[in-house]
Amino acid sequence: MELTTARLRIDALREGDAAALFGYRSDPEVSRYQGWRPASLADAEGFIRNQSGIAVPSPGEWFQRAIRRHGEPTLIGDLGLCLSEDGQAEFGVTLAPDAQGHGLAREAVGALFDGLFGGLDIHRVHASVDPRNASSMALLKALGMRQEAHFRESLLFRGEWVDDVVFALLAREWREIGAKGAGFAASR
Repeated sequence: MELTTARLRIDALREGDAAALFGYRSDPEVSRYQGWRPASLADAEGFIRNQSGIAVPSPGEWFQRAIRRHGEPTLIGDLGLCLSEDGQAEFGVTLAPDAQGHGLAREAVGALFDGLFGGLDIHRVHASVDPRNASSMALLKALGMRQEAHFRESLLFRGEWVDDVVFALLAREWREIGAKGAGFAASR
């Protein structure tokens, strides 16, 4: 699965991405709310090796893609998704600190939604987020996702009971967002 946007290319993780992946995924600010953070460069290399054998997403398995700027080989983030057997997908996105705050996550996830709702015929996407992660909460709302649940202290995460907020979006809702006009669609 490869996706492109006005500024981005979303493609396979490569062996040469390990240092960049380790760099931002092990950053305490970036990894604070992440389920996976590599403990070493070798962990990042192993993660990429495991992902390199997966060409297309399969139900029940996380499928991770690289986010790069057009014309640049450097990894600036990654985008993961996990399909279910019943036409749903969970996703997550992570960007390196210098790539944050420029609308790149919104652009990458928008392309993912186009691919999931179009090419893969997914019915519903959802994401789980710690409500203290204000940037992710804002991103999900900006994409037109609706908050469906807020579970209080429902996850034991790194020795701490944390809240979990679930956002979701249906395929028809994404099509309605796109139908609102070129200006809105270009901004998503």
